[in-house]
Amino acid sequence: MIGVDYLVLTLYMLGVLAVGLLFARLNRSASDMFAAGGQSPWWASGLSGFMTMFSAGTFVVWGGIAYKFGFVAVAINLCYGVAALAVGYFVAGRWKRLGIRTPAQFIGLRYGRTALHFYTWSMMVFRIVGVAVAMYSLAVVLVALMPLGEGNPLRDPATGHMSLTWAIVIFGGIVVVYTMVGGLWAVLMTDVLQFIVLNLAVIFVVPLMFMRTGGVAGFVQDAPPNFFHLTGGGYTWIFLAGWCAIHFFMVGADWAFVQRFICVPNERDARKSSYLFGVLYLVSPLLWLLPPLIWRVRHPLAPGATSAEIDHAAEQAYIMACQSVLPAGMVGLMVAAMFSATASMVSSQLNVFAGVLTSDIYERLINPQATQRRLVWIGRVFTVVLGATLLGIALAIPYLGGAEKVIVGITSLLVGPLMAPTLWGLFFRRINAKAVFITSGVCFAAGFLVKYGIQSQWLTDHAKTMDILLGVALPVVVLEIIRALGRSTSAGWQRVENFETAERAAAVKTTANRLPAIVVAWAMGLCGLLMAGLAINDPEDRGLLALFAITLWALAATVYGLSWWRFRAMQQEVSHAAS
Repeated sequence: MIGVDYLVLTLYMLGVLAVGLLFARLNRSASDMFAAGGQSPWWASGLSGFMTMFSAGTFVVWGGIAYKFGFVAVAINLCYGVAALAVGYFVAGRWKRLGIRTPAQFIGLRYGRTALHFYTWSMMVFRIVGVAVAMYSLAVVLVALMPLGEGNPLRDPATGHMSLTWAIVIFGGIVVVYTMVGGLWAVLMTDVLQFIVLNLAVIFVVPLMFMRTGGVAGFVQDAPPNFFHLTGGGYTWIFLAGWCAIHFFMVGADWAFVQRFICVPNERDARKSSYLFGVLYLVSPLLWLLPPLIWRVRHPLAPGATSAEIDHAAEQAYIMACQSVLPAGMVGLMVAAMFSATASMVSSQLNVFAGVLTSDIYERLINPQATQRRLVWIGRVFTVVLGATLLGIALAIPYLGGAEKVIVGITSLLVGPLMAPTLWGLFFRRINAKAVFITSGVCFAAGFLVKYGIQSQWLTDHAKTMDILLGVALPVVVLEIIRALGRSTSAGWQRVENFETAERAAAVKTTANRLPAIVVAWAMGLCGLLMAGLAINDPEDRGLLALFAITLWALAATVYGLSWWRFRAMQQEVSHAAS
């Protein structure tokens, strides 16, 4: 990275902080802070869900699989789209219909206080430690791209690059600040902006790489054997089917995704947000996995390369591909895109668990009389505490000796089986609180035995299949046995029905806020201005940069025009209703 790259990255960071401050004024209650007051546009919710699935590991892990096995990586990521479409059809509307403010509220109603604590603390440990590992991994990748001159206070003298500690503190601190100030509104809108930046960077890389590889025809002709097969390298059709099922549970029941369904105005918008998420994951994986795919064709593996050499080449494929073609300034944009991928995941988990601690622990158990203003303040305190904990874990990872991986590995044995009882509780009246503990106990014991107890080469060779059996098949079998043996409607089902009826009677119709569309339009316009500025200083790629600038300006004008048209239409509807 050079000076202009650092300028682009700095402007981006300032931009996301500005978004947090802009949306802070919308947070007047806990519902605003953690559910966007039910006023999020469906497209913002869908884009936010799409980005929540991303992390810096998306580039390293899936980029590496694309480099080694070709279109297998595309097929695996298409499963997310299939899962999200299924969730949109079966689940998303049901979550909105309940009238809950947080997903934990449903757990408390459906399964009771003990189950709520069990869900909250086990999932919080898993997610916070997992996100800390992701933040650390992101910092490792980014500092390798950020050399600094001598005398710079952020420089690590041993490497000549930005200090890993400062990278974690600065990048993580920015996420914590905008999440604390702006709440879910800031999370949603920064996710949308991050979606724009991510795709802008990737869309710019792809044509440049094709131009240097002989075009699409040259790419297809020079690709390795079986490069375009959708299975291989141990990833079978059975694995892909199981991957769809696992992520149906995840998108349908994980609290960060459920939050996206309850923050929109109505059930129809909840379904549309999940459909958008799904459609994007059906069309975008090929786009953002093309750089490592093309890189493999341009730089094939050396004959006789060792597995360690292959793994190293695969891990570096995405970064090397982008660095090979990006002009000055665009490397900074790519770094911003990689930051965006992890920032989305971090901010989502911070907000959802701050919401649980505020609404379902503090308000319900400690201070039921708390005012909405105090709940917003408490929510911000919890966001800072969780953020500080996350950053502390990320900074400590080099000294934990792999303990963080053990924690994630063990808690994952609990969290996976907790997704299925959540979904079963939405639809089946004979599932009670005992089902939660029986399912998690059986699956945890089986998973622990398989992962840490039995030393078997067969299990090692079929680890992916066992993950599917333990994460999907076993919880479903246990729950279906419990449902078949049940004889009466659980008390939790009745509590949920009573709550839903009361909320429906008291519900106030809400509409989507226009401000997100205005922010997106301005963001696109500013990105177009950035492209135009880079075009002036880059004669070689000036035409492509100018085309991007014009396209972004056209999109900005379209988005702003549509938002204004929709606003005027809503005003006319209100005036007709009044008359």
